[in-house]
Amino acid sequence: MRILWGFLSGLVFGLGLVISGMADPAKVLNFLDLAGSWDPSLAFVMGGATVTAFIGYRLVWRRPAPVLDQTFDIPRNRSIDRPLLTGAALFGIGWGIGGFCPGPAWTALPLLAPGTLIFVPMMLVGLWIGGRIKAAGLLDAKGTAT
Repeated sequence: MRILWGFLSGLVFGLGLVISGMADPAKVLNFLDLAGSWDPSLAFVMGGATVTAFIGYRLVWRRPAPVLDQTFDIPRNRSIDRPLLTGAALFGIGWGIGGFCPGPAWTALPLLAPGTLIFVPMMLVGLWIGGRIKAAGLLDAKGTAT
């Protein structure tokens, strides 16, 4: 049952990305191009998502436990450290260069756009390399090379 709900949630998320235009890298790049052909419509998509998430969390936190699990899975680490900032910067740079973040990239993959066919495999390679670096202990807790 949990897998079915996960699939349906992902399907709704993906449909939202396609309908909002976030699966189109040109729309994302135009949003990021403040000095050129700036397209502010993506701000409304992000604002709508933020309001929806805010209301959803307020409703969910009233429950003693999630519907499909025993307890809420809440991250314990709340610190803003070098690995977090480095990862955020790399994510932002990749988003700015390619016009994709991971969710919309997966949704745009069936469109077989050349940019998507390059971005998704390289994203997977980057995830794999990042996992190897972490597993090998090449970075300490502060994100510096050891």
